[in-house]
Amino acid sequence: MFVSALKQEAGTSLRDRLIWLVVAVAGAAAVYGNHHFADQPLLYRVLALLIVAAGAMALALQTARGSALLELLKGANAERRRVVWPSRQERNQTTLVVLGFILVMALLLWGLDSLFGWLASLIMG
Repeated sequence: MFVSALKQEAGTSLRDRLIWLVVAVAGAAAVYGNHHFADQPLLYRVLALLIVAAGAMALALQTARGSALLELLKGANAERRRVVWPSRQERNQTTLVVLGFILVMALLLWGLDSLFGWLASLIMG
């Protein structure tokens, strides 16, 4: 499986490479345009950057890696939907247990620090 992935990586098509080059040039042009048009209102520059980013993303999804990323994101979303989220009561109880544990540990560490500080002061005089 690893060898076939390496062969697929080495066999990246010229079309994919050109698309990634166009995406990189579009990104660089967006950064330059944002700097060049610094005197324009921020809203217009942000909208222009969003449009360029959407176009670059649409182009990137046309490549093999882009489509693989899209499939990965679809799978992650499907897994997210399968997660059983805790109820409000479970969430609140867990939060209170964690806060209680933190309080107990803080008091324990404070007590140990005070004890060792007192012992150190007795030893050093």
